[in-house]
Amino acid sequence: MKSSTDTPQNAIDLATLYDRDFYLWIETTSKLLRDGKFHELDIDNLAEEIETMGRSEKHALTSNLRVLLMHLLKYKYQPQKRTNSWKYTIREHRKRLQKLLKDSPSLYRYFIEMFDESYQDARELAADETGMSIDRFPETSPFSQEETLDSDYLPTNDTM
Repeated sequence: MKSSTDTPQNAIDLATLYDRDFYLWIETTSKLLRDGKFHELDIDNLAEEIETMGRSEKHALTSNLRVLLMHLLKYKYQPQKRTNSWKYTIREHRKRLQKLLKDSPSLYRYFIEMFDESYQDARELAADETGMSIDRFPETSPFSQEETLDSDYLPTNDTM
């Protein structure tokens, strides 16, 4: 008779499946969850995948925010070079951020937490891409968090 600390054979098989065929592991794990067969789950790999999903969501938020802020800077400080492509990129990355925040509202805290750091990254990227001195871009964001997410907001160059 097995003790309560023994690992079921199915969990061992599922753990090896994780390394052999990840997609089949996902399908099998999903079915086990739906069927309520929790004792058969590969708990260690399942927990790792859930943690990875959380990190991926945060990475996507930061990446989209950085690109959005960089294009807002370019739009503001290079008005003579504005293109529809820049407007498209601004709209696209806003939509990605808005979807992330709609699907996971708790990520808004992370958005606030990462805003200043993402802006600093965006300054560097904008300087690299435009060939302008990084000093040309303010040390603190000229865009509020609300403006950054506002679908209708485009910066003007009236402070130049």
